[in-house]
Amino acid sequence: MIRTSTVRRRSAALLLAFAAAMPGSQLKTLQAAAPSRPNIVYILADDLGYGDVGCYNPASKLPTPNIDRLAGEGVRFTDAHSPSSVCTPSRYALLTGRYAWRTRLQRNVIGPFAPPLIAESRLTVPKLLRAQGYATACIGKWHLGWGWPRPGADGKRDFTRPIPNGPTARGFDLYFGTDIPNFPPYCFLENDRTVGIPSVAAPLARDAFNIPGPMVPGWRLVDVLPGLERRAVAYVESAAQDAKQGKPFFLYLPLTSPHYPVVPSADFKGKSRAGVYGDYVLQTDHVVGKVLDALKSSGVADNTLVIFTSDNGPEVSGEVHPGVYDRIKEFGHASMGPLRGAKRDAWEGGHRVPFIVRRPGKARAGGTCDETVCHVDLMATLAAWFDVKLPADAGEDSVNILPALLGEERKAPLREATVHHTGQGNFAIRRGDWVLIFAPSGDDNRKQGEPAWFRKDRGYTAHSEVGELYNLAADPTQKHNLYASESAKVKELTALMERYVAEGRSTPGPRQKNDVDITWDKRRK
Repeated sequence: MIRTSTVRRRSAALLLAFAAAMPGSQLKTLQAAAPSRPNIVYILADDLGYGDVGCYNPASKLPTPNIDRLAGEGVRFTDAHSPSSVCTPSRYALLTGRYAWRTRLQRNVIGPFAPPLIAESRLTVPKLLRAQGYATACIGKWHLGWGWPRPGADGKRDFTRPIPNGPTARGFDLYFGTDIPNFPPYCFLENDRTVGIPSVAAPLARDAFNIPGPMVPGWRLVDVLPGLERRAVAYVESAAQDAKQGKPFFLYLPLTSPHYPVVPSADFKGKSRAGVYGDYVLQTDHVVGKVLDALKSSGVADNTLVIFTSDNGPEVSGEVHPGVYDRIKEFGHASMGPLRGAKRDAWEGGHRVPFIVRRPGKARAGGTCDETVCHVDLMATLAAWFDVKLPADAGEDSVNILPALLGEERKAPLREATVHHTGQGNFAIRRGDWVLIFAPSGDDNRKQGEPAWFRKDRGYTAHSEVGELYNLAADPTQKHNLYASESAKVKELTALMERYVAEGRSTPGPRQKNDVDITWDKRRK
């Protein structure tokens, strides 16, 4: 393992500096002698598959020139994972360094008007950076809960008042977004208020407003992504001026695309070879390009760390039409690429995602990295750069992946193991080449997931009523379930998962408490 001090010495010339400190006695404040601090832009696409991006899938029917350009200027990770195969848990883990299944949310996502999932006292990435002197902004989809007003006697909510416990109460100086584009209230929100008053009922439609709720008059779903693009570009242009004066910025840009509702603007309709979904991916790539261009034109691109990734795998046909499997039949485009599974699944296609890093200095431009990494690792990576010790009750599942970002040679994997968590609350654990799923196969998406024709075409094994075990080095497409023949490996990985649950953490440190009891083993014995 490469020591952090070695990484710091070798990397000072790259101007890659992560900021991490909390006021008071919890964390040690960074000394002034540390390397200069880069701006950080973290772009999180929504439901973008591993095979949707050209640099990951040469057979993709979707041109993604801007994302591919980013990969050509940076490093493309081939074994990167979202912590969950649905969005809310991935966002929680990314911002807290803790798996969301340790909270009340052990399946699905939080619903409309849900209370905050991140506890007010919990350390978050923007808190870490703001204490270090960063300006922090979140522009896009939040989906982690607010202190929404309760309905009155007339059943309506009062949106004329501030809405507490949102992004600006969890470490962000600024927020602008839609919270969740397919959940009410249908409007933009800025900091702690709605932009306009949601006062009319949204017109219900299968491919648009499928959940009843209040809407700002004249609200159009097709305007959401362009609105986020404009605000993100404007923020970069403004924050860049302060960055040149010594105040770096962190922009967390969780896009609403290509998630449902799939509503590409007129300029992108019919421009892909994979239908309306493909058009929306093209527009997503366009937004990435606009942000990259803003960094360059503002003169801060060379001192900005850019990360691009997705919150989980591609959507099936429950909401998106055509869904991931239908697109294969209709357009010959596999959004999961060669992987098995899609959104909500424990299989690789549910959580293995594009992950591209362009760092200051542009060393290893166009390179690849096969290290297993996870979105939950951001917290520990930031802290490690400045040799800051996290509190015992922060970043319990976060691992320092800075050596992988810097291209340092390593003798051992950075992560001991990674826990995957699905839409139906099923668990899996990955250690090295082995992954064990603690549930019957196909239990995540039986009604609308992997169809029989797809399973036959790809040669996948029949359904298992117990659990699943795969060796990803020998069987990357997860065709051969070794659960029955590798009992020692099943026992080993089961014991490791038991320890991670019991200790309230998966990294070294004092034992912590999970928020609730956890039901993680659904194997039928």
